Amino acid sequence: MVALSAMTGLAAAQQITPEAARAAVGAIDTQAIVANAATTRNWPSYGLDYAESRFSRLTQINTANVAELGLAWSYDLESTRGVEATPIVVDGVMYVTASWSVVHAINAVTGEKLWVHDPQVPRDYAYKGCCDVVNRGVAVYGGKVFVGSYDGRLIALDAGTGEKLWEVDTIEDRARSYTITGAPRVYGGKVVIGNGGAEYGVRGYLTAYDAETGKQAWRWYSVPGDPSKPSEGPEMARAALTWDPAGKYWEAGGGGTMWDAMAYDAETGTLYVGTGNGSPWNRDLRSPGGGDNLYLSSLVALKAETGDYVCHYQEVPGENWDYTATQHIILADMEIDGRPRKVMLHAPKSGFFYVVDRTDCGFISAEPFVKVNWALGYDANGRPIEDPRARNPGETFEVTPSPYGAHNWHPMSYSPQTGLVYIPAQGVPLTLEQDSREAWSFNANLPGRPHSNLGWNLGWLVSATPPGERPFGHLLAWDPVAQKEVWRQQYVSPWNGGTLATAGNLVFQGSADGRFLAYDATTGANVWQVPVGTGVIAAPSTFEVDGVQYVSIAAGWGGVYGITQKHTDRAGPGHVYTFKVGGTAAMPEFVKAPERELVAGVAYDPAHYGEGAAIYIANCVFCHGVPGVDGGGNVPNLGYSAPGTIADLKSIVLNGAFKDKGMPDFTGKLTEAELEKITAFIQGTADAVRPK
Repeated sequence: MVALSAMTGLAAAQQITPEAARAAVGAIDTQAIVANAATTRNWPSYGLDYAESRFSRLTQINTANVAELGLAWSYDLESTRGVEATPIVVDGVMYVTASWSVVHAINAVTGEKLWVHDPQVPRDYAYKGCCDVVNRGVAVYGGKVFVGSYDGRLIALDAGTGEKLWEVDTIEDRARSYTITGAPRVYGGKVVIGNGGAEYGVRGYLTAYDAETGKQAWRWYSVPGDPSKPSEGPEMARAALTWDPAGKYWEAGGGGTMWDAMAYDAETGTLYVGTGNGSPWNRDLRSPGGGDNLYLSSLVALKAETGDYVCHYQEVPGENWDYTATQHIILADMEIDGRPRKVMLHAPKSGFFYVVDRTDCGFISAEPFVKVNWALGYDANGRPIEDPRARNPGETFEVTPSPYGAHNWHPMSYSPQTGLVYIPAQGVPLTLEQDSREAWSFNANLPGRPHSNLGWNLGWLVSATPPGERPFGHLLAWDPVAQKEVWRQQYVSPWNGGTLATAGNLVFQGSADGRFLAYDATTGANVWQVPVGTGVIAAPSTFEVDGVQYVSIAAGWGGVYGITQKHTDRAGPGHVYTFKVGGTAAMPEFVKAPERELVAGVAYDPAHYGEGAAIYIANCVFCHGVPGVDGGGNVPNLGYSAPGTIADLKSIVLNGAFKDKGMPDFTGKLTEAELEKITAFIQGTADAVRPK
């Protein structure tokens, strides 16, 4: 089916029945999503089209009238954690997720709630994910809404009512910390989803399920498994040759999780996916003899119907620094060196912008789009020319970009009108030191190793040497043919939202400091902005209902950086904001964050400070930051807690007082004596940084 007209007239009447919503999504199939790319009136898939271009052909909102944009409506997501979803819209119905994988169906014209589905993710599951309890959105197809829950279930909902139709467990080994944070995609009647968890010691795989029944259709692994067992195909046998079995990599999973980046070529039936980092990060520990460690940090082509391997390009052989290739992939057709090429465009964490031939995964070019020091460039064969200091286990080296990445998961967009890619570029400095083979072991509680008592397996230490680089964030317009910057807009911090490009010659983006902005896509001039009450990390979408174009953004601060830092004085909560030319709705009242005061007066033994620091790093630092040094994000910084809170850590850490907020239960992981030492570190650090 290609018609998307089941609700014609109903949206204009601002009344949407379950039957109409179900019928509209019932008209969505592969052909409909392909057809919609010609008009982009709806936003039926995560990246708008299967190429994941995030380029809308709508022109009603343009550089001439964008200054007249006003709020059409806002919707409270009732969420205080990170919101990363791109709103999906089909014929006047919006489907968007909040944190904890809660799905909201909304009238896209009025902002009226139609239904809400809460998959009831256990709050004590939160610690099994690295990067906040987030969800990047849903897929719609054949009358159903598909969502991956944070605790690893794939759920099919009735598009009209939100009623659960089927549910499958995507996790093959519940003894390991797998999650789902990415949005599903649907190609040819198959729902495709990956998992997160490489930091925790898992083996990456991508799975396709029948959209009608939930039955598993195929599964593709990104790294080899236990060599004592048969390989899952010839590509896994080839991959095993690039790993050193002396490291027993399969015990730590190997990593390679595929948790976000996917694109699809409907003409060839080929699915392209980006693979993740190694487990542990440090190659010297997981594969001591070296090796490329296929298929980590790679772009991989698979047959969408069967999951059969087609080809790959490995961006970072022997991945060592959490340089995932899981960032947004865009498919494009463009002329390079005088001839047409079908390409993949990719700007991942490594800091290089890659142009790769999607017909054979052949390397075309790679150039740095931010400052890079781990490699000098790429040779003609597509291999990085590494700086040997970046792997030197005996030397502190501030690798740039850091594991936060030059571009993280926040989606970029590509405008065929301007020929430019719009990238949320960033830098978050971090100085690491390699852990030793003798000191590190899988899933061990190792004081001083970040979050090791919660299952993290990095093989790196955070160095006491402060970073020399400074944090930054900017919107970057990049020419993928010339491989050069065209313009940039600077922000006050990293961790700004994804982008949307339109045929109205506009680029939309939300910022970490709580604004939603529009830029001239050609010049980079800022042509419109509005405060939205909280930092924005998600990407916008735009759509048309009854001849009116709208643009929407889901706002809610969080993610791995946003857990410990924030750049507004507002506290949320998460909202969806939808704008149109001439909109006159009033903004909701923004909630001001409470004033912060460093904790004072909690009794502690100074002799416990050093040991307390090591215990704190192994249990607390990636959620709560350094006490009184980091500002706190959507999780409080403990250096600004009330004295009574720090003095009574036992009730929170061991007795589950904040379990409903995602605070882990450390019973059996921490003792009361260790809590006293953590208290010494928190209060001692607050005293040390307090202005004299």
